[in-house]
Amino acid sequence: MQIDQQWKECEHRSFEPPPSPPVSLNEPSIDHLHPSSAAITTTKPNIKQKSLNSLVPSPQPLSPPLSSTSNVDDDIALRQAQLKQERADKVKVAQQAQQAQEQHESQAIKKRQSSEQPLVGNLIGEDHANYVLMYNMLTGIRIGVSRCQAKLRKPLSDADFKAKHKFSFDIIGNELTPSAKYDFKFKDYAPWVFRSLRDDYFHLDPADYLLSLTAKYILTELGSPGKSGSFFYFSRDFKYIIKTVSHTEHKFLRSILKDYYNHVKSNPHTLLSRFYGLHRVKLPRGRKIHFVIMNNLFPPHRDIHETYDLKGSAIGREYPEEKAREKPGAVLKDKNWVNRHRSLELGPEKRALFLTQLQRDTMLLQKLGIMDYSLLLGIHDMTRGNSEGRRKETLKVYQPQLEEPVPEDQPLNTGSTSIQRRMSSAIHRGEGRNVRMSIKRTEPKNLDKDPTRALNNADIAERRHFWFYQDEGGYRATDDNNEDLNMIYYLGVIDICTPYNFVKRIEHRWKSLTHESQMISAVPAQQYGDRFIQFMKSIVRGADLTQRPKME
Repeated sequence: MQIDQQWKECEHRSFEPPPSPPVSLNEPSIDHLHPSSAAITTTKPNIKQKSLNSLVPSPQPLSPPLSSTSNVDDDIALRQAQLKQERADKVKVAQQAQQAQEQHESQAIKKRQSSEQPLVGNLIGEDHANYVLMYNMLTGIRIGVSRCQAKLRKPLSDADFKAKHKFSFDIIGNELTPSAKYDFKFKDYAPWVFRSLRDDYFHLDPADYLLSLTAKYILTELGSPGKSGSFFYFSRDFKYIIKTVSHTEHKFLRSILKDYYNHVKSNPHTLLSRFYGLHRVKLPRGRKIHFVIMNNLFPPHRDIHETYDLKGSAIGREYPEEKAREKPGAVLKDKNWVNRHRSLELGPEKRALFLTQLQRDTMLLQKLGIMDYSLLLGIHDMTRGNSEGRRKETLKVYQPQLEEPVPEDQPLNTGSTSIQRRMSSAIHRGEGRNVRMSIKRTEPKNLDKDPTRALNNADIAERRHFWFYQDEGGYRATDDNNEDLNMIYYLGVIDICTPYNFVKRIEHRWKSLTHESQMISAVPAQQYGDRFIQFMKSIVRGADLTQRPKME
């Protein structure tokens, strides 16, 4: 019975090896394992015992125990956790260093902005009240104009004068619009009409137009000197002006756009303001802001020694001479011109061209019922040149520079924690973040630090196509023999979007109670135009001053 029991135990051991190496049954060392079999092996080994010994397998090296395998897995998991923690610590340190650097740069920018102000207007930084408006304007212009310019040309129809193209921008972007720093809506009015005006009649290069407006971020703002409350923003090269207009003015401009287009088509040398685009920006839960893009009459490379705004009226049309002496760049008015005994020094040929074109433009304005416009006139004395430093050759600009990509896991402060958005792809997310952070890091720079960016002193190419802008961007004075004099005039008719409506009628009646009705500004369009032409004829050298309207 004992031998049979040992047989079964050996069979069981062959399938489940013991924790220690197996040994033969006839070895004395097995006594401590099976004490009952000691007598059998010592007294009488029989045949069955020999067979049993032959069946016991010889000692073999054992595989590692199961407990050692589990220990290796635990070590791997522990090492992975350590590496993950090390990477997290490195990312945290990098983020803290980046935040400290951004804070330092932001303080440096604010310090420089407080110590350096642009020559014209106010510097617009991210802390400026109109920074978001300025950014959205340029983004919308860039996308709207480039989309229209990319399409094949087509003949204009009546529907094109009433057309309006809408764009929606957000921080995500889509197939139609790229991602933007802010959420806003943009509307482009009559894009095909303004494209035709720019390309065919104003001879603007599409690429130069977009580069001037959108390659840099505008950083100069000038409040309107008039009573309209409009704001003026200058392009980086000072060639274009973005002017905010009221809803009423925008509607009126759209209503006269076809007449304006036909007039420019038949009068390429017109003195009227040159409109290059009409747009609208709307912020979330914000008001709608309309604006136009126009030409800047004054050049970036010439000092303007005297500036006049002439309407031909007398009431409220004088700038105090005491203030004018303290502020040389002030805009003077009709009475200042008369009291200073100024005159346009134009010879017979240029005088005829000027008065003929001015009369044609005035006839259009009378036909459209427009009044309250004026002749803006800037005078550059070539003998004085730019020695007085009234207009330096540097303009502050804002240029985002893409540097190192921003890590994708770095948190981005978008200014709002209530809105959580999901980016369409990791690449899109990283690029948008890189652009925004680079804009935030960049500071205003001077164009003169880079000679290739300096303002060009040569004539502006597109102005050479027009009579009144062909002499270094202006209209040079001449004597009676049509020989050039040392004076250049920069002139044009501005503020041509004010109709003689109900409000102007009330103003006319109110002011007529205390002033002579013929000399106030608010008069019917036909009367306003006739008075305007009479005054303009009287300011040219050699004119009959008896024909000048009363200025007392």
